[in-house]
Amino acid sequence: MGWRGVAGQIGRSVTVWAVSTLTMLLLAGLLPDFRLQSPDGDSATRIAVTAACGAGAFGLLSALVWPVLVRMLLLVPALFLGLLVFFLNGSLLLLALRLNPSGRGEVAPETAVIVAAVMSAVASATGGALAVRDDDAYRRRLLRLADRRRRATLPCASTPGLVCVQLDGVGHDVLTAAVRDGLMPTVARWLATDGVIPPTHRLTAWRTDWSSQTGASQLGILHGSTYDVPAFRWYEKDRGEVMVCNRPTSAAELQRRATARTGEAGLLAVDGASRGNLFSGGAGEQALVLSIATRRRGRENRSRAGYFAYFSDPANAVRTALSFFAEIGREIGQSTRARFAGAHPRVGRGGLYPFVRAFATVVERDVVVAAVMGDLLAGRTAVYADLVAYDEVAHHSGPDSRDARQVLKRLDRSLALIEKAAEHAPRPYRLVVLSDHGQSPGETFRSRYGLTLTDLVRAGSGLPVPRGAGRTPSGAEARAAVRAALGREDSESGPAPRSEPVVLASGNLGLVSFPDVPHRMSKEEIDARHPALLPTLANHPGIGFLLVRSAEHDGVVLGPCGTEIPLAELDERPGPLARFGPGAVDAVRRTHAFPHTADIMVNSWHDPATGQIHAFEEQIGSHGGLGGAQSRPFLLSPLTLSVAEEHGEALTGAERVHGVLRRWLGELNGPEVPLDAGPERRAA
Repeated sequence: MGWRGVAGQIGRSVTVWAVSTLTMLLLAGLLPDFRLQSPDGDSATRIAVTAACGAGAFGLLSALVWPVLVRMLLLVPALFLGLLVFFLNGSLLLLALRLNPSGRGEVAPETAVIVAAVMSAVASATGGALAVRDDDAYRRRLLRLADRRRRATLPCASTPGLVCVQLDGVGHDVLTAAVRDGLMPTVARWLATDGVIPPTHRLTAWRTDWSSQTGASQLGILHGSTYDVPAFRWYEKDRGEVMVCNRPTSAAELQRRATARTGEAGLLAVDGASRGNLFSGGAGEQALVLSIATRRRGRENRSRAGYFAYFSDPANAVRTALSFFAEIGREIGQSTRARFAGAHPRVGRGGLYPFVRAFATVVERDVVVAAVMGDLLAGRTAVYADLVAYDEVAHHSGPDSRDARQVLKRLDRSLALIEKAAEHAPRPYRLVVLSDHGQSPGETFRSRYGLTLTDLVRAGSGLPVPRGAGRTPSGAEARAAVRAALGREDSESGPAPRSEPVVLASGNLGLVSFPDVPHRMSKEEIDARHPALLPTLANHPGIGFLLVRSAEHDGVVLGPCGTEIPLAELDERPGPLARFGPGAVDAVRRTHAFPHTADIMVNSWHDPATGQIHAFEEQIGSHGGLGGAQSRPFLLSPLTLSVAEEHGEALTGAERVHGVLRRWLGELNGPEVPLDAGPERRAA
């Protein structure tokens, strides 16, 4: 930094200090419990000096003490972060007034919280406004968000880097509608929808596998394999355990299996960063990554370090905390309005959900975006980040709801911030935006028919049906981000009772397993054990089709009215799969070959005309199976990269997307993902 930069930095600091002093004077005049003078009164000059000293002491403490407090905050549950931010900020103000050399200044503890929050917000706004006018200052401000342990001696490559931002749950049609309606001006500018300027990006739709959910898609995108991931949650008979993609131990195991199968460390193995994801992608820099959330903290596990990088700035902490509570209020207001308006379909949105939503749409977004900006300014080669905000809101409000569309507007602003940071990066970047799946709307199975899939399975098996049916927790991606922040396990773990069928839900995909039978049961075995079960399920109006193993035909698809089609004949007569569009037959066949496919795979009803489905979870916007927009995510890529669909072939499966991203890294002259196959791959 030259002398001009030093002078500019000093000038901005003095300006922020002066504005903070004026803010403190104004607040002292407005708040009765905040005084900057003695009880007998002081001159205006002395009051001003007191305010100046107090503002200076508060700023100095914020700069020196706050980072230490944030390190301690990393041990605190994330949902209490907002309250602690205000409490600690107010404590710093109380300490600043006590250290004031003028001997003046008094404030009630509850008022100190208000004063400190306002002063931090004003200082942040002032500093930001001044810094934006200076490119060097803007870069320095953003660099504070980067990992301080980034190597400083190695030169940054001059070749372009690749940054991929995943908008979780945003389907292709949702994105195009948002661009058309003016909700996402940044994306609209890239696609040049106004026809005034040439486009910089192209939009491509791709199709997921049968398991249209983040666990399978992101594992395939980052690690190149979706093999043996039949759903979001499934029961593994050989291990006697329920696997759940958003459980840290399950995520770690899935990542290990994918790495062993492909022999690759992952898409981000060389100079990469993984932010807010279920899996690491082999990245050396990780923040809020679920697969490492339960490891003992150390150099190899810095999943929660992204918190420190962001919240070490007290202004960031206050701004995010204010937005956090504003989002809670917004959710309460929106859910209340929907309830009084008699909106249908509708699911419960009480309990901790407002806090989970606020975490997903504010805290996770702010931390991840800041981490990505820091990665760009640090010159990393490959970055992959997941923003879960839309997916969380759409689950409870609907994928086309006003609530979800408002989230798209805020996500577009996040993309604009990342684009701005790329302009100040030490190397050029190619910005790719993609989604892992879409969402399909529809009334829940329980709401439509008055019973859960578990109830239906128990009835078909001749077992008693409990009066109070339990609900499957929803909002999986957001809760995964919370668990990554907390470093805690999920409650959906532990062995299942072996005397009864295990029924699990993944959106509109249901899985039924019999834990007391060590192998995958055949249709003949199921019929012999529970003669009414398969007909009960296949003929229910809320179910589209079943997949079961067959001793005679290897595998069969079952539908209503006795429909039974061997997998080998589905090309000629797809039967109930015809309603689910192209790719459904191949997706079902592939899943049938997985070692841990359930005894009975159940896909809900689907209306091709409306795109609606019936989720087996409490979600009015859902994904996980076949049917509607959930299977049609998007890939938005710069025109400077080759087309995603080579030779005109449709882009099908997350593994293909992984191959496309690897090809683009090669085109950018970046490092190839190591392909040295070890003994584990040869065994696989």
